[in-house]
Amino acid sequence: MATRGPEGAPPQETLDDRALGRALLARQHLLRRAPLAPAAAVEHLVGLQAQAVLPPYVGLWSRLDGFAPEALGALLESRALVRLTLMRGTIHLVTGRDAWALRPVVQPAIVRGHRGAWGKRVGDVAPERIADAVHALLADAPLGGRELGRRLVEAGVGTDVEAMADAATAYATLVQVTPRGVWGASAAPAYRPLATWAPDARADAATPDEVVLRYLAAFGPASVRDAQAWAGITGLAATFARLRDRLVTFRDARGRELFDLPDAPRPGGDVAAPARFLGEFDNVFLAHADRARIWPEGFRWGHVVHGRSLGMVLVDGLVRAGWWAERPARGAGAVVVRPFGPLTRAERADVLAEGRRLAALLDPGARDADVRFERV
Repeated sequence: MATRGPEGAPPQETLDDRALGRALLARQHLLRRAPLAPAAAVEHLVGLQAQAVLPPYVGLWSRLDGFAPEALGALLESRALVRLTLMRGTIHLVTGRDAWALRPVVQPAIVRGHRGAWGKRVGDVAPERIADAVHALLADAPLGGRELGRRLVEAGVGTDVEAMADAATAYATLVQVTPRGVWGASAAPAYRPLATWAPDARADAATPDEVVLRYLAAFGPASVRDAQAWAGITGLAATFARLRDRLVTFRDARGRELFDLPDAPRPGGDVAAPARFLGEFDNVFLAHADRARIWPEGFRWGHVVHGRSLGMVLVDGLVRAGWWAERPARGAGAVVVRPFGPLTRAERADVLAEGRRLAALLDPGARDADVRFERV
């Protein structure tokens, strides 16, 4: 079914939620695993949500053919990949050059979020003074966030340790240094300036046009509001208007205009979608203002947090279960699946098979790792 487009334009095709979901999964390499190197995949995805250590590994394992977690850890250790605050003011895993390119674009949103949460406690300390003091304190060695805040206060920059710790990551572009994020390692976050940690990756700031085109390649078709929700920034309507002649347009089931790259995959809603396990807050779940393409009708966030944050299980292209790993003893453990509703026998078998492969990834030395389903 087509609806009338802008005046003088041909009618716009309507894409229902299922078709939009399949397009999203195709671009995210979640319909079939792709033969990509990890760094290339991270760039295509415009980064991976990395608030916790494990999700980027699970996310790439679910997307890439032959993925080895040690390879991703090595990229962090070589500084080809870095962890820092980016879209929506959250920690992302990106290539070094994307860290340089994307941070200036989302910097206003990061500052806005910081001021909304901490502005009164920071007071009237100038952002430039904070950034200069942070770079001086981190010139020789990394520091954890609270220690960095404490030293700022000791140096007379602000009076509130917690507020200054947050201000440090808002006003200075800081990366979480290794071994934080490295497979098999364990470390609390500690920070160095990007300019110190990955100077050879230096790149020009991306333009809004470039960011929108990359977003559509990884998450389209999408509306202006969708792109703004993903990036955490506003004012992209003018960018989409400028790009309109380079894009194709559609309508969703609720009549909203969607934009897309002309040659991007849109496989249709009848394409099969295998079960996939993803980490908590994977960007595939957060990249749209209207999430009906991947969240089932009636989904409640109470499904996700029940004494813990859960990873997500896609079944037939929708979030249908949560998961977590249990390791009660070395040599035994389980991937626990909590369905949010009934699964068919075929769906349960698909989740079971994929879950067993995940269990082997998470603990390759385990003798008895398996998948356990909680009762619905």
